[in-house]
Amino acid sequence: MHSKDLLIEAFDRLPELVRSAVDGLSPEQLRTPPAEGANTVAWLVWHLTRIQDGYLAELTGQDQVYVTGDRAEQFGLKADPDDNGYGHTAAQVQAVRPGSAGVLVDYYQAVHERTLSYLAGLTDGDLDRVVDESWDPPVTLGVRLVSILNDDTQHVGQAAYVRGLLES
Repeated sequence: MHSKDLLIEAFDRLPELVRSAVDGLSPEQLRTPPAEGANTVAWLVWHLTRIQDGYLAELTGQDQVYVTGDRAEQFGLKADPDDNGYGHTAAQVQAVRPGSAGVLVDYYQAVHERTLSYLAGLTDGDLDRVVDESWDPPVTLGVRLVSILNDDTQHVGQAAYVRGLLES
């Protein structure tokens, strides 16, 4: 198995996890925090997708999916490529207002398809390429992809947990 195949296998598990975290929830449930100031299911899935979208855009040199078309407006937000949720206040978390679970799934799926396309073109040697020299040690492509995957799995797990709290 090549490294890219392992990455594809790992990333390809995420769409079902995203769907299961949001499917069947009403817009109100998606936007309900489990406690005052906590992250909502909508925000968690939006955020994990924003992080993946932002990094993939950097890696591919393409625009983020989020800022093309009316994607941002579907969340009640402006198409700001720098707004990925990092450091959001409780009010900013509440401002992420998708009209349905489908909006979250559609956005994630579009980013996921771009991710798989990118991964399919990689070689094992590509993973050693430095993509960020601002860290010590510098971040390689392989490390960046694992970091994205790690962030996604943590946040989708949190979304599933919040969903469980809402349904109890």
